[in-house]
Amino acid sequence: MGAIVTTSWAALAQATLEHLGLTAAAVAMASAIGIPLAVYLFKQRFLAGPVLTIVGAAQTIPSLALLGMLIPLIGIGEKPALLALFVYALLPIVRATYSGLMALDPTTLEAARGIGMTDRQVLTKVALPLALPVVMGGVRTATVINVGVATLAALIGAGGLGTFIFRGISMVDTPLMLTGAIPAALMAIALDGLLGAAERRLSPTSRRQRAKPNVG
Repeated sequence: MGAIVTTSWAALAQATLEHLGLTAAAVAMASAIGIPLAVYLFKQRFLAGPVLTIVGAAQTIPSLALLGMLIPLIGIGEKPALLALFVYALLPIVRATYSGLMALDPTTLEAARGIGMTDRQVLTKVALPLALPVVMGGVRTATVINVGVATLAALIGAGGLGTFIFRGISMVDTPLMLTGAIPAALMAIALDGLLGAAERRLSPTSRRQRAKPNVG
């Protein structure tokens, strides 16, 4: 009947949760480190070029090569997979956040300081909210990349939907391969859509529209 029928739904659900967990954890880590790093680079702009070059160079390492280098250092399983996914998520988030902040109109920031806001208030109440659509674009890019790269986690025993993909390849079993490939593709589309909806809801324009009184 084919692997999609014979594969238990419990095994597929477990692999999906593993895949989602790896992706979410890596993107959360990259956001927690990448956004503050980009803010620091925005303040210390002479460091932006070297730091972005280093972060970009790390992402150019082929994913299998990166996993291969991490295994002797921290073994197999979730830890090297999570670290590799973190590396691939970091650049889009740092670059997008930095670009979003750099694109802000300096007069807007000066006006905020002119009404008595501290630098911290300017950052949290003006700069970051205005840059949010670009920041979220970086998070969305990182998430989609990680869903794809996470399929390779199965090669080092970290589970995920790649388990079905590589098992199907080794057995020349297309239905089994699609059992992992189709949910992975749908996951990437769904997560991108959810983050896009969150981006639109959190944008300053959307919040202003929701704050307007309902006349009539």
